Amino acid sequence: MEKRQFGKTDMNVSVLGFGGAEIGFEGATAETVEKLLNSALDAGLNIIDTAECYEGSEELIGKTVSHRRDQFYLFTKCGHPRGVGSEDWSPDSILESIERSLRRLQTDRLDLIQLHSCSEAVLKKGDVITALQTARDRGYARYIGYSGDSRAAKFAVASGAFDTLQTSINIADQEAIELTVPLAAARGMGVIAKRPIANAAWKSGHKPIDSYQHTYWDRLRMLDYDFISRRSLDQSIAHALRFTLSVPGVHTAIVGTTKPERWQENARLLEAGPLSSSEFAAIRERWDDIVSSTWVGQT
Repeated sequence: MEKRQFGKTDMNVSVLGFGGAEIGFEGATAETVEKLLNSALDAGLNIIDTAECYEGSEELIGKTVSHRRDQFYLFTKCGHPRGVGSEDWSPDSILESIERSLRRLQTDRLDLIQLHSCSEAVLKKGDVITALQTARDRGYARYIGYSGDSRAAKFAVASGAFDTLQTSINIADQEAIELTVPLAAARGMGVIAKRPIANAAWKSGHKPIDSYQHTYWDRLRMLDYDFISRRSLDQSIAHALRFTLSVPGVHTAIVGTTKPERWQENARLLEAGPLSSSEFAAIRERWDDIVSSTWVGQT
């Protein structure tokens, strides 16, 4: 699998990384996760990205692949110690959270710890940044990053405090391509694309039941890309994923699944390489033609 130099860090990362949200929120078994992650590592994936608030995700990762810790880069996030929506940005809470993550993941050091979508106002106070720097100084993590979107992400990048940026980049979410990614690239930051296939919100052919998917569904209906309407589901997903990884400055795309066979399928989708310049331009031009000022990055 293709590897890319991850900004100014010493990491050479696979273009596909594993996102740990689904295995936590969907209650995957340890047996399933063991098959999933070991097959992914065997095939060349070397990033596992999770968060403290993804329910049992950290514990599952620690239980199933901690014995292969030297074969992958381990990223997690902090700021929601009691689950999604339970924000606590106090320095003590952040440091305690990171210590819990280390125990759950069965490791003595993370490769990257990220602030998980805190607001611009919180960032401006500075305490959260200092807390991450303290974690780095204590040896809890080698690098620190920000995971989020829009103005908060722009402030985080411009602050110069972070080594990496994780942000939404896909066919239905392109604000970051102009707002933050060029600035991050200029600063030598590693860039992680989250939601790189727009959650495949079109896959069922009807508006998803889960409201989490509704924004992308509505946008894609308006964008009406021909590669979605005229191609098979796998072909359209491949085109979408290749678009995200064709964005200048993006190093890796984080994809989550609970299906062990899906990892190999995702890897095969990238065999054709980046989109051609004309294919990439067509998606960007369609976005520019349709985009509304309210179409900001989805946190």
